[in-house]
Amino acid sequence: MPDPLWALAIGAGLALLLAGLFWPERGLWPRWRRTRELTERVLTEDALKHIHKWEMKGRRPTVESLAGALQVPRDRVAQLLANMEQLGLLTSQGGDLHLTAAGRDAALHIIRAHRLWERYLADQTGYDEADWHGQAERLEHTLPPAEVDALAARLGHPTHDPHGDPIPDSAGRFVAHGGQPLTALPPDTPAQIVHIEDEPEVVYAQLVAEGLYPGMAVRLIELTPQRVRFWANGDEHVLAPLLAANISVVPKPAEAEGKQAVKAAPPAIPLSALRLGEQAEVVGISPRCRGPERRRFMDLGILPGTVVTAELVSPSGDPTAYRIRDALIALRKEQADLIHVAPRPAPAASPNGDRPTVGQEPRPEEAEAPSSP
Repeated sequence: MPDPLWALAIGAGLALLLAGLFWPERGLWPRWRRTRELTERVLTEDALKHIHKWEMKGRRPTVESLAGALQVPRDRVAQLLANMEQLGLLTSQGGDLHLTAAGRDAALHIIRAHRLWERYLADQTGYDEADWHGQAERLEHTLPPAEVDALAARLGHPTHDPHGDPIPDSAGRFVAHGGQPLTALPPDTPAQIVHIEDEPEVVYAQLVAEGLYPGMAVRLIELTPQRVRFWANGDEHVLAPLLAANISVVPKPAEAEGKQAVKAAPPAIPLSALRLGEQAEVVGISPRCRGPERRRFMDLGILPGTVVTAELVSPSGDPTAYRIRDALIALRKEQADLIHVAPRPAPAASPNGDRPTVGQEPRPEEAEAPSSP
């Protein structure tokens, strides 16, 4: 006859094992099912995005294109499409995939969530620009429509993400950027960047490394099958045509003839270009400066119209101390590059021939002071 204690121990062990496997919410089986359902939902939403994107570009989405975009086998894509068709999200006729009205609404919801998250990451966090897309890819699947609406309201209902892509509103309406590829711009035509394509990541990383962003003024210099040469914010850039085609621009309208000539404002330069003793007026902060660093600059009083003077430079040449609103603030070159200023003319000499010292020469008591780190 079996030992009752052993039977009790075995029964308790089996009960614990079954509880660990099937306990509601926390058991291995419910957790596995939730993971499977989440994976299925993420794949479905990513497939909706891909099909919508290709439809908007006039391209034909296929099983092969979806397999590449989702990085899953073709058999898995075929099963996924069959499930999506049963859910009424798409139709498939002769191999052609078309979103239904419900499928298009679902795709626009995910696209809206993705671009709002990118806007949030760019404006409210310290994430690097190269990380915005990947983080948004993960976060876009986490919010229901009501919470997406709340995120849009928190951000002030932006119309475009940081790359220039339009953000649909809750009804699916959006404002297109209206740009054309840089490679289609006639030479020597002034234009402005309105969009930089963030996929594929390898191409986007190269454009980020060039320091390009929406809002930059550009002018095409040379276009050949081998290279595209253009000016952007005072710097010359050379890209392969394949890369340059990922930059969308809109031509700037020419000034109407016959208008009375207006004295041109001095061109903006980076604050780092000021020499010691020179004075300038802040024009703005580069759109590349976002999140906490942008808020810090504004807290320091670096706002349009603020007068800034280069007063001290560290022995190593970097950082430089600038007088801003009666305070001496040290900025590294990469920080000063983000601040756009317009140089101010040097004050006239005083009647006795001496140069004024305020805002022009380092003060004697500060000339030997070490720069702030």
